[in-house]
Amino acid sequence: MKKDLSIDFLGVHCENPFFLSSSPVDSDYEMVAKAFESGWGGVAYKTVGIFLPDECSPRFDITGHPGGAWAGFKNMEMISDKPLEVNLKNMARLKREYPHKVMIASIMGSNDDEWRTLAQKVTDIGADIIECNFSCPQMTSSTMGSDVGQSPELVAQYTEAVCRATRLPVLAKMTPNIGHMEIPAIAAIHAGAKGIAAINTVKAITNLDLECLSPMPVVNGKSSISGYSGPAIKPIALRFIAQMKQHPQLKDIPVSGIGGIVTWQDVLEFLLVGSSTIQVTTAVMEYGYRIVEDMASGLSHFMEEKGIEKLSDLVGKALPNIVAADDLDRDFMVIPGIDQTKCIGCGRCYVSCFDGGHQAIDWDEYTRTPTINNRCVGCHLCLNVCPVENCILPAKTGFKPGRKPHPVTVKRHYS
Repeated sequence: MKKDLSIDFLGVHCENPFFLSSSPVDSDYEMVAKAFESGWGGVAYKTVGIFLPDECSPRFDITGHPGGAWAGFKNMEMISDKPLEVNLKNMARLKREYPHKVMIASIMGSNDDEWRTLAQKVTDIGADIIECNFSCPQMTSSTMGSDVGQSPELVAQYTEAVCRATRLPVLAKMTPNIGHMEIPAIAAIHAGAKGIAAINTVKAITNLDLECLSPMPVVNGKSSISGYSGPAIKPIALRFIAQMKQHPQLKDIPVSGIGGIVTWQDVLEFLLVGSSTIQVTTAVMEYGYRIVEDMASGLSHFMEEKGIEKLSDLVGKALPNIVAADDLDRDFMVIPGIDQTKCIGCGRCYVSCFDGGHQAIDWDEYTRTPTINNRCVGCHLCLNVCPVENCILPAKTGFKPGRKPHPVTVKRHYS
């Protein structure tokens, strides 16, 4: 099924919201051309700069099992290691041959002059949007990357330099290695940026090698803290984007969402918290460019099922339901029930509730049957540890003593 998935972003018409993020997956002409042929609506071409990095080997690591689905991905690679003129030539050729695809030129400088020079050059070759990379966490210089992104003053200074040097809309790419992303984001908008890209990778150590006693990947017996991406960071990305979109100074600012997107459901979640487009890297490195077909098909089916004609109608729909903790309704408890016809008698709900909950499940050792007792507080730990789909579900809603009954919306389906 194919629906109209087009959307306008920063004044640029996008045939769909699916972009490759600035990374190893879109670092030369052949790669981007293949991505465009596969159905991606645009790319943020791998960050270009005056600086040419000297990369280490190896430079990738994963959490999860090799050959299985990745939980997360560690990346020690920096910006493009190709000369600037080569990258400019590639981007210009791609824009000529694929005029309806969107070319975001991601740039990174180390001073005002470099930012201005880069902005002018990518404007001249026909880019549609400029993305200022204030967020790469593995640069070898403190004058670039996430160290800059943690300074609202530098973010504003470099954003202003870029905006003065181009007529193109400017996107500021934020680092999650900070407590309040909205602070540098507001600084970027005040300096002239028209949109925000978020998030980049989270600084992390993935695994420790017990042979070399070094973090992974091992580079001559050593390693370093660097960027972590993949499904593990999706909850962090959704949180940062929602917080920015709920801020009075950012609520109307377009966002390109990044961080752990693999499936069409992930895309939908980013749209619902306020992203207009999304960017993907790690999932492409694991599965290839063709994942965009599943994203487009799944999103189309969802829109057809819900009677949604315009993708923009989904943007930000979940934001009114994201409230402060002290605004949550605490008058009631949703007590779960166990479907004994589905129960396999594994005892996981009993063990988890006794050792990590409220001792609200009784266990019959002879029949291997769990039953919920009157100690239940409705935390739903049991529902989350049960290995059988829909065996434990919300069953009844009760109001706490002295609380006035009122209508309550309860999630009923957990498949």
